[in-house]
Amino acid sequence: MPHRLLSLEHFRQRLAHADALPQLVVLGVLSGLAAGGLISLFRHLDTLLQFELLPGGAERFENLSTQERLLWPVGGSLMLILLFLVIPAHARSVGIVHLLERLNNQQGRMPGLNMLIQGLSALIALGSGHSVGREGPAVHIGAAASSLIGQRMHLPNNSLRLLVGCGTAAGIAAVFNTPLAGVIFAMEVVLLEYTLIGFLPIMVAAVVADVVVRATVGEAIVFNAPEASIGELTGLPLVVLLGLLTGLLAAGFHHLQLLTFRLRHWHFSVRFLLAGGLTGAVAAYWPEVMGSGYDTIEALFHGPAPLLFLLGLLLAKCLLTPVIIALGIPAGLIAPALFIGAVAGALLGGVGAWLTGQPHTGLYAMIGMGAMMAALLNAPLAALLALLELTHNTGIILPGMLAILVANLTTRFGFGLPSIFHASLQQQGLDLRQAPLAQVLSRAAVGSLMQRDLCQAPASLNRTAARALLDAAPYWILVDSTPRRFLLPPTDLRQYLDSLAPEVDSGDDIDLLSIPAQRIDVEPLLYRATLKEALERMQQQQLQYLLVVSNREEPMGLISRQQIEDYYHQKQSLT
Repeated sequence: MPHRLLSLEHFRQRLAHADALPQLVVLGVLSGLAAGGLISLFRHLDTLLQFELLPGGAERFENLSTQERLLWPVGGSLMLILLFLVIPAHARSVGIVHLLERLNNQQGRMPGLNMLIQGLSALIALGSGHSVGREGPAVHIGAAASSLIGQRMHLPNNSLRLLVGCGTAAGIAAVFNTPLAGVIFAMEVVLLEYTLIGFLPIMVAAVVADVVVRATVGEAIVFNAPEASIGELTGLPLVVLLGLLTGLLAAGFHHLQLLTFRLRHWHFSVRFLLAGGLTGAVAAYWPEVMGSGYDTIEALFHGPAPLLFLLGLLLAKCLLTPVIIALGIPAGLIAPALFIGAVAGALLGGVGAWLTGQPHTGLYAMIGMGAMMAALLNAPLAALLALLELTHNTGIILPGMLAILVANLTTRFGFGLPSIFHASLQQQGLDLRQAPLAQVLSRAAVGSLMQRDLCQAPASLNRTAARALLDAAPYWILVDSTPRRFLLPPTDLRQYLDSLAPEVDSGDDIDLLSIPAQRIDVEPLLYRATLKEALERMQQQQLQYLLVVSNREEPMGLISRQQIEDYYHQKQSLT
């Protein structure tokens, strides 16, 4: 047992450094196993629930009668209200926005209860036909499971941040079987940075989660897409037009969702009932808006649909989804984004086919799917890779890139909009954009720099004990005088001892609080803290040093402002 504890302590100490690649890869494996196992269970329960409830199987909401489509979402809202009434208020925060908030304000420490509520509430929302997807819940579950591993092992906060990225990638990989898109999504949307040291463990987590899901519930063949390519370059202007259209739709989605956020002060019971009523009313005419809509998307890949039907469906989905998500229905918006893009692409492709007589709908439905995801999430590379992995169609890369580029430019620079997740956080007064200094300092913990060369001393000690203390040649003496802790330079104590007359009794006590010496106040900081947290603490309390302590408040070392600044300048010189 002592040997095991020693190995774990060494593991923690190595993770405090920004370059602990072998240890980070181990965390990636653990993250992939945990996230893959939980999301396998989530996917299995979601599929089983819908097969039991819906005539014709999962996603077959169209087979419900008009009255059932009216009442189904209202019933789901009532179940959500009952669930939220019996849980504490802090456990109601779920989804990717909750994940980003915990990453920004709590160093990635995600609660287990919120993860359980996310899974259960998402199953209710999906099974009752709300216009949402299961990708957001999967990301929350994967990130929370990974974070809980780090918390259980008492790992430093810099590795908790990366664990959340690993869980995010594992969540996307497990729910879609798209590991590469999961890796890029974690870096583009959640961590907001690309680093070589972070890429490998996140990739490991995505691959392991994908393997776990394939081994337990099978491959998630989300779409059975036909082979298609742009053919003649004369089709590219229509691709550009599709990118512009999806960019405009994403901007409208943004604004409608943020406008509806103003109703979040309403009690959740009122908001959930309103969301259920709106979904039921729309579903009475367009049942395709219910659920994730993967069956409708796949149908659009294989054949045209009436233009007026597509136009009505597009407007219904675009107006309904941002409203119910802003009202608090606890599930994701990635699937609705894919749905809106596919319908927009099929509509524009149908218009092109009507004008030219050439079939376009399936190809443009695929392209629109990626363009809408990129524009709404501000994640162009993740959207392109998701498009490629979901359709298994390499011929779509060129037009897909063009549409994604135009869509992203439209929302990002035309309207100045960030990712929909970050916009939601900004609506709550939070901003996740980090300065370069904060990004660099978030990658390492205080244990990677702290000085361990210090000795502890009481406020009063005799000459013999003082000489013995100096013989240890410490860099600092930590004086623990309740309730004050301060640092004393050993040279000052030595000078005072040398100034004493030889005839002074060596047993007489020396008061370290009163001898002439420099005294530097310090405050404790847990060893798990990142360098960013340490610097913020120093700035707030106007300190030059912090005392790094264990969970039991035992001193472990010192970290100085100068060390942190030197570390940052060193890292900058290497880039």
